Order: sequence, then structure tokens, then C-alpha cells
Amino acid sequence: MSNKTQSLHHNFFTLGPALVCALVLSACSQFSDSATPAVPTAPDQPSITGAPEVGRITTKGGTKIAVLVNKQPITTNQIKRRAAFVRLRRMKGNSTSIATKELIDEAVKLQEARRIGVVASNSEVNLAYANFAKGNKMPVSRLDQMMAQTGVTKRGFKDYIRATMSWQRAVATRARRTSSSGGGSPAWLPAVGAKSAKATEYTIQQIVFIIPAAKRSSLLARRRAEANRFRSQLNGCQNARELAVGLKDVTVLDRGRLLEAELPPRWAKSIKATPAGKVTRIQDDPKGVEMIAVCKTREVIGTGNAIDSNILSGGQKQDSSNNTSKEYLAQLKKRAVIQRR
Repeated sequence: MSNKTQSLHHNFFTLGPALVCALVLSACSQFSDSATPAVPTAPDQPSITGAPEVGRITTKGGTKIAVLVNKQPITTNQIKRRAAFVRLRRMKGNSTSIATKELIDEAVKLQEARRIGVVASNSEVNLAYANFAKGNKMPVSRLDQMMAQTGVTKRGFKDYIRATMSWQRAVATRARRTSSSGGGSPAWLPAVGAKSAKATEYTIQQIVFIIPAAKRSSLLARRRAEANRFRSQLNGCQNARELAVGLKDVTVLDRGRLLEAELPPRWAKSIKATPAGKVTRIQDDPKGVEMIAVCKTREVIGTGNAIDSNILSGGQKQDSSNNTSKEYLAQLKKRAVIQRR
């Protein structure tokens, strides 16, 4: 093993938690509205039927499909890269077995993150990777070389970063909704594994001017005009329902409190650009014409260090300290169709 590779191996265990927190935290804070990458889309879990037989799938390029997770393949090359990462983290046990389990879990996690629209974007992942190199006082090109030397590969490490960031966002959404339904203050697990992090929380209302599908072409212009008149009279969230009384096919929906990462992708940019007490511009929607009222905003702080032990301490259970995460994953895996070769 070269001196450079030994240095990298050492750095995975001697760097403080702040480095790993920073590599993902800065990505999430700067790119929270980036488009999500082309991650294979999984069907909604309840509708999944049997996956095709693994043995019937043709192999290409010297790699084979080892596992199917809801019809999404995990290849032997992916397992090989992850096994190298397992060894780099000095995790105890059979590296191939550990790698396979990690990749199955991550496939389930990414499918769920994709379903709810919280997958980390390419820009976020690239920035996180660059921050890791910076924290190790090396250029990205050198980190690329070291990843190749250890067998992890740049792609393998970035896959891991994406899965970690995306799952933390999914768990955050789940925890907040569970807590809010119980009537307590909403919990927040940061979208990254930071010891502390800040994000903006938005309390919003959705106002919809409904247009029957059969009359859309004839009513759209009129409904747009009505929606704009309604918007000009709105006083944040204070009088939306009062204004809607007597109007035909107008719905006011309280959407509660959402973090930046939880905002609907097509509305995120407009909501973040709208001050508290104001309303976004109208947008056409399959249901009709919509607008979002931003009732209030605030900064929230969360705690958690899910990523620290996994990269730095060789911990084998990234989410073992988080009951919400464990239960969430167990439910998803129970419904998943997992086929091994």
C-alpha cells in the first residue's frame, strides 16, 4: 500500500466529525433546491409485484447482477467497490456480506427518497466529495486517485454520499410528520449527519382554483384572472378562508411546516423567494390554478451524527441510534421484493 493510500486510510479514522459533517452540510445548505439526479424510480411500495428472475437477466461488461431490489439491480461490481469501502473503514466481518447488505438497504432507502422527492442532487454530492478532499488538504484529483487505488472508486464513494444524504432527508420528513401528528413541537433531524445544523422552516397554505378536466381549455384564462384577483386581496394566511367563502371550486389547504428539503420541487424556488406574509405567483396545475401563501418562516436547529460513526469509527449500523430510521427501513424492506442470485 502506497504512502498516499495509507494516509487516506488513516484519515478516515483520525479526522474529527466536523469534517464529515461539513462535507455534507455545506452541500445541502447551498444546493437544497437543485434538481434531483436520474436515480432509478421505484414504484410505490404497495403496488410492487414479483421481480423478474435474476438468472434470466443477461450480463454485460464482465459484471453480473447479484441482487434485485424492487427490480433495481445491484451488480457484482457495485459489491466489489463497496467491499473495498468496508475494508477501508475497518469494519469487522465478511466485507462482501456487509457490502451486499449495505447496498440492499441503500437501494430501498434511495427508492423511498426518490418517491418523496428528496434525493440528493449531483451538485450536492459533488460538493460533498470536494469538501472531503479539501478537509483532507488535497485536491479532488488526488482523492480520485486514492479512491481508485483502494478499489472504492470515486463513483463508489459518491454513491455512498448520495444514499446517506437522501436517507437523512427521508427520515427527517418522517420524524417531523410523526411528531406533528401527535400535537407536539415538530422534530427535525437535519438533512445531513451534522452535530448541529440550521435550516429554514416554512409554514404554508395552498390555494387551488379547481378546473374540471373537461372544461379546462374554456375556463383556464378566466380562472387565472380570478386567482390573480384573489391573490391581490390576500393578507398572507390571515384571510384566505374568508376570501374563499362564496367562491366556487376554491380550496384552501393548510400544508403545515416544511423544511427547505421537504418543499415540493416545482414550488421550492418560488416559496423561498416569497417573504413571510406574502403569496407566490400563480401556477397552472393539472387540478387548476394554484398559489402558495407563506404564513411564516423560522430557522430551526436539529441534532444528530448519523454519518460520523459510519465513516470515522467503522460502525456497521449507520442508523442504529435512531429508532425512526430503523423502523422506517424495516417497514420498507418488509414490503420490498429482494431477490439474491
